[in-house]
Amino acid sequence: MLKLVEKIKAPQDWSDHALWWEQRKCWLLKTHWTMDKYGIQSDAFLRYTPQHKPLLLLLPNMKTIIRTVSFSSVVFKAVGEICQMLGIRRAEELSLLKLPDDPSKKKKKKDKNSAEQDIWDIDLPSGGAGGQGFMYMTATYDSENRLPASATSQCFGENPLADSQPNLPPAELAKMYQSLSLVDKAVNNAGWLDSSRSLMEQDIQDDDKLLLRFKYNVFFDLNPKYDAVRITQLYEQARWSILLEEIDCTEEEMLMFASLQYHICKLTMSSEPLDASNEPEIDEVEAALSNLEVTLEGGHTDRILEDITDIPELADSLRLFRPKRLTLRPYKEYWFVFKDITISYYKNKETASGEPLEQFHLRGCEVVPDVNVTDKKFGIKLLLPVADGMNEVYIRCDNETQYAKWKAACILASKGKTMAYSSYKSEVRNIQSFLQMKSLAPPPGQAAPDLDAMEMNAECFVSPRYSKKHKTKHLTARILEAHQNIGRLSLMEAKMRFIQAWQSLPEFGINYYIVRFRGSKKDEILGISYNRLIRIDMSSGLPVTTWRFANMKQWNVNWEIRQVTIEFDQNVTIAFCCLSCDCKVVHEFIGGYIFLSTRGKDQNESLDEELFHKLTGGQE
Repeated sequence: MLKLVEKIKAPQDWSDHALWWEQRKCWLLKTHWTMDKYGIQSDAFLRYTPQHKPLLLLLPNMKTIIRTVSFSSVVFKAVGEICQMLGIRRAEELSLLKLPDDPSKKKKKKDKNSAEQDIWDIDLPSGGAGGQGFMYMTATYDSENRLPASATSQCFGENPLADSQPNLPPAELAKMYQSLSLVDKAVNNAGWLDSSRSLMEQDIQDDDKLLLRFKYNVFFDLNPKYDAVRITQLYEQARWSILLEEIDCTEEEMLMFASLQYHICKLTMSSEPLDASNEPEIDEVEAALSNLEVTLEGGHTDRILEDITDIPELADSLRLFRPKRLTLRPYKEYWFVFKDITISYYKNKETASGEPLEQFHLRGCEVVPDVNVTDKKFGIKLLLPVADGMNEVYIRCDNETQYAKWKAACILASKGKTMAYSSYKSEVRNIQSFLQMKSLAPPPGQAAPDLDAMEMNAECFVSPRYSKKHKTKHLTARILEAHQNIGRLSLMEAKMRFIQAWQSLPEFGINYYIVRFRGSKKDEILGISYNRLIRIDMSSGLPVTTWRFANMKQWNVNWEIRQVTIEFDQNVTIAFCCLSCDCKVVHEFIGGYIFLSTRGKDQNESLDEELFHKLTGGQE
């Protein structure tokens, strides 16, 4: 190539250029190899092209920026470089997502590309990621000439990505909203790029638009002091998932999220600039916020061993309901005892020394809240694994304290842990803190809120479907009531609370895929979470079986028939083919979560990229 450019007299800096083999879809980056060694014949079509090209990135805050990105590095590396430019730590938690093709929009797309589109261009000085002296430009972008058509720029001392965006007017939000079924969610989740291959190898062209999103829902070592951008973008991703109903929540939870958004908007618009250096270290933030980090069983946290001689127990009078039994009887009161990872119940306290009426073994169960704080309803729904699926059991507690203790014990037991684990107390505190935020009653001694005090449209803070159900005045009153419980939080604390509440939702962090299990004649949904796989009935949307990663022995992929096989403890083996996506997407999720569980707390510890590719790479 050096001789060639000399011969055709084309003097310029060619250092970023490399050869791309069109037919084979691969880069020729081993420049010490001969063409013969690569297997190139005279009919090959080679393109000499820059390795770094412009890419449109839709950030979690729904702003589009343009960055020059490596099209020849594997996506894992390219995302690392993007995150470094933007000032986001722990880049391994993020990835790039391709928007699903919408056939109805194909004609419009052509016009859109030729037209100018709004770009939010952030100019990073050589100071590096997350540093001082950021400049951002609001520009219109001419995609044909790959140049900004016009631009206005503003200078900021801090990274503008650390500021949350104002909420959209209800009319604009309504245009973005569409009701999503599990199948729709499966289609949207199919577009995750392969981390082990480059952008060019996956048919991404310069100026294509990709979504930069938090892919793995294990947010490790979230620290307000160093993670202003990461926390804000995580908050933005959570906020949009609530507003567009990508994740289900109750009416009470929707109002709680609305009050936090209102509080964050209010603080962001106030004149005081945010100084992240004044934020306390994570271990100084109150205990209810400190346990944000969700780790896999087997991770480096929670290594304090149980004291076998002194495992706490719970014993209370609670109410029970079994919907599967052919009876219309309501909840019935029994004496419940929680010991190790088992719940036993008796007719009354006096009979507790004898045989229980029934026992529930909680390892591998699903724990779903059934709560309405306003109506004083504190229920726990347990989905217990049995041979042919899941059994439903509802337990009703009398008050918040009782509910927090029992639910925390159930959550730990579902992972095979007892109440002797160090995380039990913080789990109880987290649940209590979450209930307190959901309470819509003003604190005692506080006057009713002044409706004129809200200078923003209340409909901005809830999903369009929800805003249609209620009048603006009613919404405003309820958001202001809920706001009285969180009005003293700092900006960073409020964002952290929002993330924590998002993580507490039953559907949090589950990615859905359409699969066909071996031996089954119907399509089903597979949910992949940070710690488990869930088999879901497509018509009812209810979980059938849950398998935990902690009980997984091994998994492999038959690349010829594109089938994933997973082996669990107790001789349980499952196998399935993916219908809504390539099986590589599911394989990478499983391997990625296993990889992320190996991370340590040492700040200087470098990421083992080789191990990531070993666990997630294809064997093709």
